[in-house]
Amino acid sequence: MSIDFILEQIANTPTSSDTELIRDLVAAIRPKHADNIELATDRLHALSFKLTAQPKYAVALRNYLFELVSSRKITHLCTDTGITLSEGFWSAAWQRLLYKFLPPLVNNDYLRDVIGTIFHQVDDHVWINGVDEQVWLDLIDAIGFRIRGAHVKQKSNLNELMSAMQVLSYRISAIGLESELVRNYPSIERYESPFLRQNDEINDYIKEYRNWVVDHSAVHRDSQQIEVLLAQCEEIVIKIRRTAAQQGVSVSLTRLLLRVTESIARLRIMLALIEAPNKKQTLHIGFRLFKELVYFDNRKYSIRELIGTNTQLLTMQVTEHAGRSGEHYVASNRREWVEMLRSASGAGFIVGFMATMKILMSKLLLAPFGYAFLFSLNYSLGFMLVHIMHFTIATKQPAMTAALIAKSLDQSKHKLDDLCELVVQVIRTQFIAILGNVAIAIPTAYAIAWAWYSSTGHHLVDPDKARHLLDDINPFASLSLFHAAIAGVCLFLSGLISGYYDNKASYSHIPERLLQLSSMQWLFGMARWKRMTDYIGNNLGALAGNFFFGIMLGSIGQIGVFLGLPIDIRHITFSSANFAFALVGLEHQLTWQVWVISLVGIVLIGIVNLAVSFSLALFVAMRSRGVSFEQTGELIALLWKRFIKHGRDFFFPPKEMDLPESGSEHGKE
Repeated sequence: MSIDFILEQIANTPTSSDTELIRDLVAAIRPKHADNIELATDRLHALSFKLTAQPKYAVALRNYLFELVSSRKITHLCTDTGITLSEGFWSAAWQRLLYKFLPPLVNNDYLRDVIGTIFHQVDDHVWINGVDEQVWLDLIDAIGFRIRGAHVKQKSNLNELMSAMQVLSYRISAIGLESELVRNYPSIERYESPFLRQNDEINDYIKEYRNWVVDHSAVHRDSQQIEVLLAQCEEIVIKIRRTAAQQGVSVSLTRLLLRVTESIARLRIMLALIEAPNKKQTLHIGFRLFKELVYFDNRKYSIRELIGTNTQLLTMQVTEHAGRSGEHYVASNRREWVEMLRSASGAGFIVGFMATMKILMSKLLLAPFGYAFLFSLNYSLGFMLVHIMHFTIATKQPAMTAALIAKSLDQSKHKLDDLCELVVQVIRTQFIAILGNVAIAIPTAYAIAWAWYSSTGHHLVDPDKARHLLDDINPFASLSLFHAAIAGVCLFLSGLISGYYDNKASYSHIPERLLQLSSMQWLFGMARWKRMTDYIGNNLGALAGNFFFGIMLGSIGQIGVFLGLPIDIRHITFSSANFAFALVGLEHQLTWQVWVISLVGIVLIGIVNLAVSFSLALFVAMRSRGVSFEQTGELIALLWKRFIKHGRDFFFPPKEMDLPESGSEHGKE
């Protein structure tokens, strides 16, 4: 349908408020591909030219749009669209999922619903926001919104805007009284709350403004005092966020903070719209609001958007805790490098026994659930023991160090030299941690296998099982690298779980609540129970992360068996131990090709473990902080230059770092 035909239809029905004509007009302007901004611009230029050349069309379109807006309720559009919902995350997610298949009933009396029917394509906001603002302003001029007599601030629309301001103000007041907000900022009860005072100011402001509209000789106040109070509300929100960084955060608190922040921002726009000094400024502010409303309306059923808005602060705190843990996984000097080698070697020793238990358990005749239970128990208890003994599983580090790098990106986006040094330290630490794990896991497993043969007269793994273990680490004859990627995902998830439970322990005051249990005080004694609760508070996240990591490693293979899917896990440390078992089981009868392929397979499994877990963790950490690092090329070039000039630094600490005073804020504490 052509623009000329639609304009003619509008001219023939000047008092119509039906939405069909505006839907047709938008459809005529809308490009087939939303990112085709040039086509949308050309069509808007054509519409502006037509309206300028045919004034009757401009008058008809202007009157039509006035009637379209003034005959509908604006309040809900301004107060609900783009504002975080008060309902819980899961109920909101379920509702959005249902609405994708069966949208809610459209109420034609509400402009909020009408906007959704006019701009019904989920990517309409792309071309609307992509077109240069001057093109839109030229269209507004062509329609005639700026000419004398075209009153945008009609009385009905003005009352709707005032009502929207009151709703937003009441909402801000209600959030300021929420117990969770008060709990995180107790001072709000001791002093006069700006959340309540702003509502009094808004009500007085609206009352005086309405009197002024009727009688221009009446005096009405400006919004300066309201702005002061809103700024105070924002200061409290910032302080609560800082408190949350230390004491943890919950999803409900996250939602409250998002909701009040968005409501304050929208209230400011409403005030600016009413207080605009001239019609040009009014239209400019109104158009910016229009683009914002279309964007949020397009994404109102987006589950991804819901997750992003509801969990950003929580995700940041999860990765923040992981980032603090990450500081303990970066060796910045030779002493810490040697300490990491010792710590990783201890873990390799324990993994040798864990791998042995896995082999013995696999010989039992059990249902898949039985195998999953025993394997998970073996992994979980083993990983928790590694943590309790202050040892280090190498591939557990990336999820932690990625958050630390994201934190560095956020705090010093332009200090590439410092960031390069941190990355070198991370790579160096990963190298020695993996070396420590593998260098001890292989001889430990080898010794256990020979001890088993010496004491029982038969091998821990028979030749068939040994060949199967070698096939499992062969990257050319099996899905070992795919399985290594699955293990990398598990490593990433365990890092998030660690951060979540660290946050949980802090926010829910787990140590303090445990300490007050009188039965435990009687059983262990107050002093001993205090030490135990302190340990739980400091290590709950790490213990939980290791526990669930063990469950994931132990159960994924059996889930694959149950579903008939080729899914399993491959971890570099366990793969190296299995290689040692196979070596003994075949009594060293391996060709040089098998040696090479097996060792290459172990190395590649480790690389995939690290790459997948690190990249996922870095992506989440950067997303949670809203960091968009645009200097990747420069960083890679800097790292390459450093590798060519000082390649040794990527594997061993520089000699000058032997000095006691050398150190880094990223080192162990």
